[in-house]
Amino acid sequence: MSDFDDDDFMVEDDEVFDFDSEYDDENEEEEQNVDLENKYYNAKALKEDSPEDAIKEFQNVIESDTEQSEWSFKASKQTVKVSLKIKDYEGAIKYYKHLLNLLNIVSKSYGEKSINNILDYASNSDSIEFLEQFYEITLNKLKEVKNDRLWLKTNLKLAKLLLDNREYDKLTKVLDQLHEVCEQENNSEVQGTLLIEVFAIEIQMYTEMKNTKKLKPLYKQCLNVKYAIPHPRIMGVIRECGGKMHMIEGKWQDAQTDFFEAFKNFDEAGSPQRIQCLKYLVIANMLSESEINPFDSQETKPYKNDHQIVALTNLINAYQRVDIDEFESILKKNKSTIMNDPFIRTYMDDVIKNIRSQVLIRLIKPYTRIKLSFASKKLNITPQEVEDLLVNLILDKKINGYIDQINQILELEQDNQSLNYYPDIGKWCNNVEKLINSFDRKIY
Repeated sequence: MSDFDDDDFMVEDDEVFDFDSEYDDENEEEEQNVDLENKYYNAKALKEDSPEDAIKEFQNVIESDTEQSEWSFKASKQTVKVSLKIKDYEGAIKYYKHLLNLLNIVSKSYGEKSINNILDYASNSDSIEFLEQFYEITLNKLKEVKNDRLWLKTNLKLAKLLLDNREYDKLTKVLDQLHEVCEQENNSEVQGTLLIEVFAIEIQMYTEMKNTKKLKPLYKQCLNVKYAIPHPRIMGVIRECGGKMHMIEGKWQDAQTDFFEAFKNFDEAGSPQRIQCLKYLVIANMLSESEINPFDSQETKPYKNDHQIVALTNLINAYQRVDIDEFESILKKNKSTIMNDPFIRTYMDDVIKNIRSQVLIRLIKPYTRIKLSFASKKLNITPQEVEDLLVNLILDKKINGYIDQINQILELEQDNQSLNYYPDIGKWCNNVEKLINSFDRKIY
């Protein structure tokens, strides 16, 4: 941990120093500040090696500060952070309550920054019960002092925390409160931007719950919010959830569009989530059987050789060439890289079926009948898997034929165009013959 933090630089942007009057303070007050400052930094020096001793020394700073200056606030903040670090949650709550009572001795902006900083620090705790209590104390105090802006930000942080911990019942209650705040907001732009942020959390919850019934109307609402100026990361989250929703429905082209939009938003925000969305885009592209390589676009091209994505780059190249051997070889060599994502793993079987189906269509094209055992050897799968692929292709009307299950043979039939071709030729011949006969009669 660094020896310096924001406590060491507690300066307001609009604060003006009058160096001419700096030395007009009484000597006694100046000496007290110097003494408190020395005690504070001596306590900070103990944080790493002796956290318990550091807490005692910070408490000494607070007790010595009879005027309750900024040093009391700084020392209280440090006692909370050190207690959190050593997982003394009971102590952290006690010191945190004291800190909240000192918010009036520092500027509003510095106080808000400090509370946000501590909440982020506390979020590393593995105790959800402690965190919920910690947030409840914060929200109650902010409501008491009528700091609506920080109350709102804190509730959004709590919502994200509950989402991460899959506490969906509790999250729903928090979201209801946030929706009430949105309805009460008079400024249309602020209302729209806040609503988008609340929707982004809500849409993630329904995506994780796979509740498409509520997800679909919510997704449409997100895209139709007016007057909002959302952060691109927020729109990236919404578009990614939209893509996942379309994947569940089997709407591969719509999913591809949403994942591409999500990628662009995350890229604009500088979020590492862009790589994950790019992977999803590749999967959706293969399932849609698109002939356009997703890495041909100006936005995605710079990432095609990224070490996190290069395996999928090679995979889609083999897929579009319908090279089943290379496809399976790449998948086998990079199995952990590609399949470690549960979402990709869910749809990879469909991708494999797609490329096998394409290979199978090419394989049977020159034949009128073909043994399933022959196709299984070419595709390196069992005859039963070949039969399953053929059944789907027949039902989808991609091939015209039927399976002789007794002899394990695919019998291909001529399509309607072929069947009608020869009768049409016969009719044409008959008409030509009649025409010739009529000429003969006229000549004779």
